[in-house]
Amino acid sequence: MGYRLAGRKAKEEKTVIRVGNTVVGGDHLTIIAGPCAVENRDRYIQAASQLKKMGVQMLRGGAFKPRTSPYAFQGLAVEGLEILAEAKRVTGLPIVTEVMDTRDVDKVAGFADVLQIGSRNMQNFILLKEVGRVNKPVLLKRGLSATIEEWLMAAEYIMAEGNSQIIMCERGIRTFETHTRNTLDISAVPAIKHLSHLPVIVDPSHAAGKWGMVAPLAKASIAAGADGLLIEVHPCPEEALCDGGQSLTPGNFAELMEEIIPVAEAVGRKCHDKVKLLVKKSVI
Repeated sequence: MGYRLAGRKAKEEKTVIRVGNTVVGGDHLTIIAGPCAVENRDRYIQAASQLKKMGVQMLRGGAFKPRTSPYAFQGLAVEGLEILAEAKRVTGLPIVTEVMDTRDVDKVAGFADVLQIGSRNMQNFILLKEVGRVNKPVLLKRGLSATIEEWLMAAEYIMAEGNSQIIMCERGIRTFETHTRNTLDISAVPAIKHLSHLPVIVDPSHAAGKWGMVAPLAKASIAAGADGLLIEVHPCPEEALCDGGQSLTPGNFAELMEEIIPVAEAVGRKCHDKVKLLVKKSVI
């Protein structure tokens, strides 16, 4: 077995990662949400403030955006990081954002609470080593067509450099199916739980590629044992510069937050009291 540090043989008890006042991998379900990309200051701060009201524990948003087309919106770079920092000041919520280049690791780490490694970079071994030398939690997305072992080996690269604060993120893999953007591998959740001590969350937005499928996939992920969810929420999805078709509106997201409570409790997972309270009285 190549994943000596990430595997159960290295550590039987589950790893719990603290990010500010939030814990990932504990008894409570962790919800990370926000627009796919930071598009402009006003819109992102608006979204962040709404999500805060609904009990979200961390904000997501891309300042650097890897896109299939070189002509698509690539993010605001440093300006985007500064907007994320402002959103953190306004809401008090930790920030999750992607780092794509070894040259940007220190820069992004100066703003972010969690460094995201996107699916396209899961086997960018030089980048993995670099974030392994940073004392910040890393959210490691599964590669486009990566096996579970390859995914765990990517985590091993980070851990071998001294950083054991890794959150595994299943976001769907590429199969022959074309109806959805990717195929969500629900079995990856219990598989990681069996093979590794690291926490695992699910990104149903990128798995489905269609906003109407996000809620059922989110609830299925919780039922399978996921430690949390990473969900794209945008104030005006039809105007989004990136992945609007898979983004929930704040209203749809509020409904989902209420719906996941009984699912989480049914499998012994607690929802933060703040989520229960605020989702009922949130004003969008």
